[in-house]
Amino acid sequence: MKSELIEQAYQLAKARYADYGVDTDKVLEQLQNFHLSLHCWQADDVKGFEVQAGAMSGGIQSTGDFPGAARNIDELRQDILKAKSLIPGNHRLNLHEIYGDFKGKVVDRDEVTVEYFESWIQWAKENNTKLDFNSSSFSHPKSGSLSLANPDESIRKFWVEHTKRCRDIANAMGEAQNDPCIMNLWVHDGCKDVSVNHALYRNTLKKSLDEIFEKKQPCMKDCIEGKVFGIGLESFTVGSHDFYTAYAAQNDKILTIDTGHYHPTESPADKVSAVLPFIKELMLHVSRPVRWDSDHVTIMDDPTQELFFEIVRANALDRVHYGLDFFDGSINRIGAYVIGSRSAQKCMLRALLEPKEYISKLELAGEGYKVLALIEEQKAMPWQAVYDMFCLKNNVPVGQEFIADIDKYVADVTSKR
Repeated sequence: MKSELIEQAYQLAKARYADYGVDTDKVLEQLQNFHLSLHCWQADDVKGFEVQAGAMSGGIQSTGDFPGAARNIDELRQDILKAKSLIPGNHRLNLHEIYGDFKGKVVDRDEVTVEYFESWIQWAKENNTKLDFNSSSFSHPKSGSLSLANPDESIRKFWVEHTKRCRDIANAMGEAQNDPCIMNLWVHDGCKDVSVNHALYRNTLKKSLDEIFEKKQPCMKDCIEGKVFGIGLESFTVGSHDFYTAYAAQNDKILTIDTGHYHPTESPADKVSAVLPFIKELMLHVSRPVRWDSDHVTIMDDPTQELFFEIVRANALDRVHYGLDFFDGSINRIGAYVIGSRSAQKCMLRALLEPKEYISKLELAGEGYKVLALIEEQKAMPWQAVYDMFCLKNNVPVGQEFIADIDKYVADVTSKR
């Protein structure tokens, strides 16, 4: 698309939004500071690089077998850089522990150290990328149905040690990048069928968390993530939303809101203002659940849009961290990154462009029909012209132009794997 046409469309949009008191130039600056944490596991379907890797288990499942998945650390890094080149702005990278640079060495998860992530730290510096991190309690001979909540003390201690070491690694990453590394803790622990030991498992999980968080880590931030159920563990989840919300509030931890981890009729957006009075910060894992936690690629659907509206309306931009968490192996994986990231950005852009102060005054004055009218009118405003300008300013393809770029990458790179 010609740059002069993009500029003309933007100037028209700028004038339209100015009528509502919205400064689109300021919004573009805000969007520039909106940093997503791209998840490394979209590039290889959550396989990782452990020498002793086994079948996926523990509530983790990626479907599809589209050609060209990354097979090693070099290919994964190459794919991530390609995806980043097609997404406007500068974004973080979120690593799971199983993506260490193990160099052919068998390293069990209670033995992992920062040594196996030094090359990631160096790569991140060279590519102007901040790192985030996750412990990995799934797809392991000792993961079973229970990890941190396991009454078997030997297994529980194994996973406690694993998670402690992950916090050490995250802290080293944060220190090296001079910016806190956000480490997410999610375990799949639960029961396939009826259980009479709910209290035992939850008390055990609390004991494990207390041990894990005992050591202060100044260069990282802890977040904890609940879930409704896991695959094969449908009847009971130890780390439910109630459990982790209470723990986060009591222990000053970041609460992770994963958009796929709720009942279909629940609104993740409504959780934002409900928990922020009690919890300092939130982490988002944004995906698209189709009937369940299916981790489809993020799109501009109503739930995602409402989530970002709620953050902006709550004046919580500086209290929320934004991660993506989908892994679709049925389509081009670079395309998945680009579509999901751009969709999240567009949702945030639309939220930033809303004249919320003006609409809020109308609501407080009892002008309900005007509130509804303006919210509906905003849906038809030329926000796309503003996003096109954002892409142009960041020197990335505008509109559908990224498709040709990805097709060339397929022809030159992934089709030869």
